[in-house]
Amino acid sequence: MPEAMKQSGVATQDDIIRQAEATKKTLATLRSDQEKYYQTLMASPRSGEEGAVVEAQLPYLEQALERIEKGLDEAEMITALSQYMQYNESEVNKLRSQVRRLVQENVWLRDELASTQQKLVKSEEQNAQLEEEKAQLQFMQEMQKFDAEAEAATAGDEAASKEQQQQQQPGQQPEDPMTMSTMSHASSMQNVASGGYEIPARLRTLHNLVIQYAGQGRYEVAVPLCKQALEDLERTSGHDHPDVATMLNILALVYRDQGKYKEAAALLTDALGIREKTLGPDHPAVAATLNNLAVLHGKRGKYAEAEPLCKRALVIRERVLGSEHPDVAKQLNNLALLCQNQGKYEEVELYYQRALEIYISKLGEDDPNVCKTKNNLASAYLKQGKYPQAEQLYKEVLTRAHERDCSPASRTIWQLAEEREEAKARGPVEHSSACRLDNQTVSTTVKNLAALYRRKGMHIASEVLEDWLHKATRGMAYGQHQGK
Repeated sequence: MPEAMKQSGVATQDDIIRQAEATKKTLATLRSDQEKYYQTLMASPRSGEEGAVVEAQLPYLEQALERIEKGLDEAEMITALSQYMQYNESEVNKLRSQVRRLVQENVWLRDELASTQQKLVKSEEQNAQLEEEKAQLQFMQEMQKFDAEAEAATAGDEAASKEQQQQQQPGQQPEDPMTMSTMSHASSMQNVASGGYEIPARLRTLHNLVIQYAGQGRYEVAVPLCKQALEDLERTSGHDHPDVATMLNILALVYRDQGKYKEAAALLTDALGIREKTLGPDHPAVAATLNNLAVLHGKRGKYAEAEPLCKRALVIRERVLGSEHPDVAKQLNNLALLCQNQGKYEEVELYYQRALEIYISKLGEDDPNVCKTKNNLASAYLKQGKYPQAEQLYKEVLTRAHERDCSPASRTIWQLAEEREEAKARGPVEHSSACRLDNQTVSTTVKNLAALYRRKGMHIASEVLEDWLHKATRGMAYGQHQGK
């Protein structure tokens, strides 16, 4: 760069500094001479013609000294500026070298990332291939077992099926899974499909396979398996056979889980017709299918179509199981929910209250279904603006949980919240001072009561419940993590 400037006739930075230094020396010498001359003039006599000449020269001499001082200042400034520019240029060069190094490192990191991503993609492809091969091997093993069982059981299937239908007792029917949140997904699917009808040996393996794949979300495997089983059953036993209805229920459940409600409703309607024809209109399996179809209509918002189906299922369960059976209470809960969605609150209250009476008398106050039904009834009260009734139910649930888990002498969480509200005292509540948060129902009840307090303007009480719920939930999550 300096050579190019020299060749082009432009002074370099070093040349400027040297010229500035030389100028400073020259000006300093000149200032010294001028000052001596000035002192000489000042000391000379001021009279006569010679004095007049001196007086005339003094202003010019003073002006020359001022210009010299300005020249020296400018030369100093040029020197300082040049030094700063040199320092700045050195810093720029350092930064440029760092940028070059960072660019090189960035290129290297990009290459490493690309290589790692390629390895990851290959690993994922290999893993997916191994998983698929494993699933295929498991499927082939299950099919071999199925073939062996089918050969041994085919001869006695029809007789065994009739005998099982005659021996079934009302109290032994499986629970209706579409109203039970505590059952596992696979168990729920199995009971939805069977609905009280024992699955024969020739279907059991395929049935279990479909449930397993659907429970894992592998519908691309479960659906073809179920359809193939349906085709085989219709070809060997005809369409109007209980086994066909069972597989229709299984496929309907798979479609329901996929959100294909229209297809699921068509299959359940077909299964209902088959079961009514082969098992009779008052069979528990018919009631289960009616309930499943009603729930499916409810998911689609067709409450007017769902309600009569649910009522008919209730009548069958009452007739077969007795009016005080827990399955009847579950059916009442479903019917109450359908009526609530239609705004039929008088019927809703009657259904929930009757379900509560059944649960309490048959299963006891501490059964989870009692808490759930009380929460459902409280929700219906809230929709009608009956806040005192809803509040009373929430307090009953929390008081019962407190009595079960804590010392009788301690106060419940809602009592502590209302005391804080009355005293207008804010602050956290210790987790040990209230019942344990050991299930989702208690958590929901605390959350609902906090919302009700806030709606009533009891903000401090609401904050107490929300704070306690946050700490209790965090503590429960930490305990589950430690348990793992």
